Amino acid sequence: MSGRLGWLRGDPIALRVVPPGGWSAATLGLLAGVLAFFAVLALALTLAAGRLAAAWEGEAGETATLQVFAGEEVIEAQARAALDVLRQTPGVRSVRMVDLAEQEKLLEPWLGPEVPMESLPLPLLIEVATDPEVLDVAALEAQLAEAAPGAVYDDHTAWRLPLVETAGRVGRFGLASLVLLALALGAGVALAAERAVAVNAAAIRTLRLVGAEDGFIAGGFARRLVLRAGAGAVVGTAAGMVLVALLPQGSEPGFFLAGIGLTGWQWLLPLLVPVAAAGVAWGAARAATRRGLRRWS
Repeated sequence: MSGRLGWLRGDPIALRVVPPGGWSAATLGLLAGVLAFFAVLALALTLAAGRLAAAWEGEAGETATLQVFAGEEVIEAQARAALDVLRQTPGVRSVRMVDLAEQEKLLEPWLGPEVPMESLPLPLLIEVATDPEVLDVAALEAQLAEAAPGAVYDDHTAWRLPLVETAGRVGRFGLASLVLLALALGAGVALAAERAVAVNAAAIRTLRLVGAEDGFIAGGFARRLVLRAGAGAVVGTAAGMVLVALLPQGSEPGFFLAGIGLTGWQWLLPLLVPVAAAGVAWGAARAATRRGLRRWS
């Protein structure tokens, strides 16, 4: 274990090449913390988009609605005929009549409680659970057209597929955001490393005079900067996880960010953000430091 962590502890002399504290240290820690905070949010958004897409492709894809539009004198007869057709159709798992009280409850959030629901010409609704791989929608619609002309079958494809595509785009946006945040952190660490090399030019010359190699010096810069970025990323990750935990869950209606949180094992994924930040900082610091040291060669 000591060998694995040796790169982080490093040589005490090498770590003192980059003086601790100062404005640049605070700035790098703040930058890493802010980027880690937004990385947690982007990660939560990406995972939530994936869950929504899976739900709309899965459970929502196995439900449909049959609406019966007809005059009062024939609407019940057409509904019974439609139910008979559905029950005899392969791929239809179950059917359920949606009563008017339930319809009114579904419409109330959209129309408001002051609208007299009894005055609206509401159709009869039948909720249908299906097996999409077995059900022949075209054949079902043909049978319904003959048995119940007022019946309209809706498998929700018109609104479901655009939502699935939108969720996919949101997921890709989240992944792109994570990449951009990593690039921003790398750029910030590289700038901090170049500034540290410039500020400590005299110390670097002295170390070279006593035989220090560039790898030794670059290691000191990289370790110090990784510690700063890692500490900031830990704080930012913790703050991001707290915010995500406070967001309303999917079961809490009335808020547009409901369901953006993490579930189950997904809470472990943000813990990788500080690790990734340390890796990005290490690579960027080593590369930038070696570039800066070559200028003094």
